[in-house]
Order: sequence, then C-alpha cells, then structure tokens
Amino acid sequence: MAEKIELQKLCIAETTYETTLTKKFQGRKSYVPPDPNNIRCFIPGVIQKLHVRPGQKVRKGEPLCVLEAMKMQNDIVSPFDARVKSVKVEPGRMVMKGELLVELVPSQSE
Repeated sequence: MAEKIELQKLCIAETTYETTLTKKFQGRKSYVPPDPNNIRCFIPGVIQKLHVRPGQKVRKGEPLCVLEAMKMQNDIVSPFDARVKSVKVEPGRMVMKGELLVELVPSQSE
C-alpha cells in the first residue's frame, strides 16, 4: 500500500503552496533581527585587550576591544555614540561566534 503523504500549506509572498515540509524545516528557528545595542563576536577567537569599562562613554568608531582570530587582530568598534552598559568578556578569554561581548546604551541626541 502506498503511504499517504500529508500536504501542508506554505505562504510565500502572498502565494499559497501545498507541499510536504521536512522535519528540519518545521524545527527551524524563527529569524530575530540583531539588536544593535548588543555587540556580538563575528568569528571565534580570543579577546586580547579591552578598551572600555561599564559606564564609560564611547564615540562612533572608537575601539571597544581587540579580538584575535586566525592570527589577525580585529578591533571591535562602537557603531554609534553610546555609554557602555556592561562588558561580558575579559582579556585572554576564548569567545565563540555570536557570543555577547559588550552591551551599549545609545547616547541621547541633544
């Protein structure tokens, strides 16, 4: 006997399709836009140096820390004028991709 295949509805760009969905697709994580106030590690590596501490004010482009990855030193910089809310790493610590490094609070425009 043939196994009955269960079709599911999938809506993409206002068009509805009937298809079978894999377990991998059904178990996927929903997209969450990145929070610009949370500076995360973009590649696994080791924190070599911290340039900031909690409560410190930083300007756009000012270095927050130095990440060594693949024998290269990467300056992690502030994307906007802000105050450092917290620092989640310390020098010498191995960090993984996506790990939170620094939390920022945007400066209020005056």
